[in-house]
Amino acid sequence: MDMTAFTLCEENHLPIIVFDINKKGNLLRLVKGEGIGTLVTNN
Repeated sequence: MDMTAFTLCEENHLPIIVFDINKKGNLLRLVKGEGIGTLVTNN
């Protein structure tokens, strides 16, 4: 993720979830709403 993408998320109050996409099944777990990774928010 570059600084432009990070700034756009920040300006539009979009959360960013940082997780290991290389671990099998993690993307599906994320889409299902399981609490994996780290949530980055702009309060």
